[in-house]
This record gives sequence, structure tokens and C-alpha cells, in this order.
Amino acid sequence: MATTTLQTNKNGPSNPLVTALLTDLYQLTMVYAHFKANKHQDHAVFELFFRNNPFKGGYTVFAGGDECLKFLNTFSFSQEDIDYLKSTPVFGHHNDEDDAFFDYLSTIDQEVAKCKVSMIREGTIVFPKTPLITIEGPLGIGHLLETTLLNLVNYPSLICTNASRMVLRANKIPCIEFGLRRAQGPDGALTASKYSYVGGFVGTSNVQAGKLFGIPISGTHARE
Repeated sequence: MATTTLQTNKNGPSNPLVTALLTDLYQLTMVYAHFKANKHQDHAVFELFFRNNPFKGGYTVFAGGDECLKFLNTFSFSQEDIDYLKSTPVFGHHNDEDDAFFDYLSTIDQEVAKCKVSMIREGTIVFPKTPLITIEGPLGIGHLLETTLLNLVNYPSLICTNASRMVLRANKIPCIEFGLRRAQGPDGALTASKYSYVGGFVGTSNVQAGKLFGIPISGTHARE
């Protein structure tokens, strides 16, 4: 497993919806509780892993790590994010004492940059209960990152693993991804195109994926 040094001023995730607010409310309330108890800076180790291979198979292909690094390198709460949190029923009754918590969130990117991140290389064959990503750092940071990292890894790894199984079954016949029309929205379509390619497909019909990720585009034509 490689240890990664986080860098600032890098490009963010491919999907602009991937921000610090792409998380469960549970994570924010947990961090708030830790902050009030002065435990948010306690040292902690978070490990991301899975319990079972998909499709009842014998292996999984790890994918999504590149997007995780982009997310970590640009993680921050904007003033607009913080204003929104202050307006919610959960945090809307904050008092002056709670302003310190929102100040903490506003400078959280400095804390994330200090974390030690270890990650399996993209496209590696992995197995259940193997740590894929390890985050060492303050307890509060681990909570804020957990849900988003799971989101960025689970679906890509599922697609990549399925693509790999298809390539093996095809026995050297090139496989091309044609899932755009049936995908779960444009985000799901781009993710499927990208990680099918990582899993061994040689191209995609998705022209947008070709532009964004440099994947060779290919297709058929209608019969008369």
C-alpha cells in the first residue's frame, strides 16, 4: 500500500457535486459532539474496506482512488456551506459558543492536509477485509471524510470488477462499454464509462467520457 502526501491547489473531483457536504448528517453531528467534548483532535485511524466480493466472485478490482485523492486535496467548507448548516434545524439554534465550531469547519482544509493517507493502487486486485484506504489524523476529520470516500469507491469498484469479469469471459475479444442509455443518470453513466475502461474495456460509446477522461470512443450504426 502506497502512502500519499496530500497537495493543495489541485484540481477537484470530476463531479462538481463531490464537496464536503456530500456526506451523511450523522457525520457532522458526530463531529459536533466530539468538538463540544474537546475530542475532535484525538488521534484516530480510519480504514476503508469491504466485507464481500460483488457478484459472488473471487476478487474485487479497487477503483475510485483517483477521485478520492482529488476530493482530499481540495476538501473544504465554503462560507456558503457553513451558512447553509447554520440554517438547518439541527444547527439552526446555535449560540455564540458554537461559532467556534463553524470557525473550525471553515479552516478544516488545513487539518486534512496534515493527515497521513495510505491507499491501494488503482486497478489492484483486492479481497474482503483488506484496508483499501487508511486515514491517520484527527478523529473529527475521519468522520467528515468517511461517507464521501465510501461513495467514491464502492460504485467504481463494482463497475470495474464487473468489467474485469466480462473481459476474462470474452477471452481476448475486445469489450466496449455501451451503458449510457441505461445508466443511472449522467453521473452514473460517466462513472461506469470510466471504470469499465479501468477494468479492461477498450473503449466507450460515451463521447463526454472520451473528452473528460481520454477514453477511446467507439460505436455502431443503425441498420437500414
